[in-house]
Amino acid sequence: MPPSPQPLQPFWATVPALLVLSHLRWDFVFQRPQHLMTRAARDRAVYYIEEPIFGDHHDRLHCRREGGVMVCTPHIRSGLSSRESQARTAGLLRELVTAEGLLEYDLWVYTPMELPVTAGLTPRVTVYDCMDELANFKGAPPELRQREAELFARAGVVFTGGQRLYEAKAERHPNVHPFASSVEVSHFEQARRGLPDPADQAGLARPRLGFYGVIDERFDTALIAKVARRRPEWQFVLIGPVVKIDPAELPRAANIHYLGMKGYADLPAYLAHWDVALLPFARNEATEFISPTKTPEYLAAGVPVVSTGIRDVVRPYGDLGLARIVDSPDAFETACQAALDEAGTAAAQQRQQQADRYLSRLSWDRTWAGMAQLIEDAAPTGLHAPAPASAALLTGSDD
Repeated sequence: MPPSPQPLQPFWATVPALLVLSHLRWDFVFQRPQHLMTRAARDRAVYYIEEPIFGDHHDRLHCRREGGVMVCTPHIRSGLSSRESQARTAGLLRELVTAEGLLEYDLWVYTPMELPVTAGLTPRVTVYDCMDELANFKGAPPELRQREAELFARAGVVFTGGQRLYEAKAERHPNVHPFASSVEVSHFEQARRGLPDPADQAGLARPRLGFYGVIDERFDTALIAKVARRRPEWQFVLIGPVVKIDPAELPRAANIHYLGMKGYADLPAYLAHWDVALLPFARNEATEFISPTKTPEYLAAGVPVVSTGIRDVVRPYGDLGLARIVDSPDAFETACQAALDEAGTAAAQQRQQQADRYLSRLSWDRTWAGMAQLIEDAAPTGLHAPAPASAALLTGSDD
């Protein structure tokens, strides 16, 4: 156990700490968890607990501070059953709570699969931030839905990552609230201020049609392959890690460029030199409930958006005329050409002004403030602490 960190804010003693269980590494793509937890850390201690790293070593919890957040990574000996490894992680978390002197804390859960590691914890409020329908993702464990049911039973408040997901979860809990993807407008507006073209993109011809994000089973590889083949003069710039799909299956052509993962701070520079921003998502189970964070980010950067018919992009962005929504390769190609043709016109300026008005109502600061208030509203008013999570939750497969 590392030495106890020194408090960053003197009022941590009066604001409950936050223990966050996430399936996403802190250093992975900077998205919803990072946006929210860096804001939470402004007025409370935040411990972001990643999934374990397994190896030939003694059990320990490695902690480091990132942007005010204490990122904690369990290191667990390999070769154990999932039940035993989660029991050991639970022990490390109890030690963390004791070592940090956390007399009162809330529990924030992103991944129901890790619910057993909370055995023995006594949070004031349990929060379920359901940012995706994880059970629909490729390789999802079969017991995930049962774990989610257990989490619903324990949660004091539930947030969803979009409206479509809210509609799917609202009947399962009495206190569910939709919080769709938000945006740091000032960060992405930098793209409109003449940022230099990044070196690995600078040599590409124009027009450029770009995408950034995780490239996985949600990405419509066939769509990109077909449009790229039809329009060899268009350059397709694809930024992000390739996950859960074989890189050999990705479309390859002289005008398709995979630039790898980029830092959040670097994204405006790439956007500054794109002509169209793409949301080429496949229509499948994994995309039924998504609410892409990049939609408002693209718009804040001043780049026209072309998307497939994802529900939370259609509403509100398609309905407001802020994004072109299509599905077939023919329509996608036509929409991209329309966006290119509109560049520099009065219609483009009017569309951007409308986007700016809409985005002025969005911010991650507002999102976190709304969530924080709902957590307080869900907090028990009695003097008795909640019962500890039962060790009976430590069930699971032995593979």
